[in-house]
Amino acid sequence: MLRTVYLGLGANIGDREWNLRKAVRTLCERGCKLTAASSLYETKPVGITDQPDFLNAVIAVKTALNPRDLLAVCRRIEQEMGRVRTLRYGPRVIDIDMLLYEGAESSDDELTIPHPRILDRAFVLVPLAEIAPDVEIADGVTARAAAERTDRSGVMLFADPSWADNQ
Repeated sequence: MLRTVYLGLGANIGDREWNLRKAVRTLCERGCKLTAASSLYETKPVGITDQPDFLNAVIAVKTALNPRDLLAVCRRIEQEMGRVRTLRYGPRVIDIDMLLYEGAESSDDELTIPHPRILDRAFVLVPLAEIAPDVEIADGVTARAAAERTDRSGVMLFADPSWADNQ
């Protein structure tokens, strides 16, 4: 059975837009079908602020992969693209976060769905609300409602959704 999954993408090292495109293309080669892509947003880093700005987006995919298998695919793509997990909130070639997985919840050290910081991140809420405004991200809270309440000052439109075309 195909499930809808929302993935957050981010990059701030190298050719950021190319890195995001490559991640989407590789996801599509490994069991995901792209159904929607948000615009690209340039955002200030969170946590460690002395690093380049990020490009962020949210994509919706359909997949038959279960959450743990999809997580493994995402981590493998990150690794293949050169991501090295050294500093939490540090610079990265690519970051692929599972935000929401239709019909699934998880809360353990390996995987938490919905993403545990989804309500705190304008760089996730703004693009998620763009492609799925009515999706529930917490009990009774839609992406649109959460995005309307968040401080968007560090989230600047960079490119329209066509960045993800031809995937």
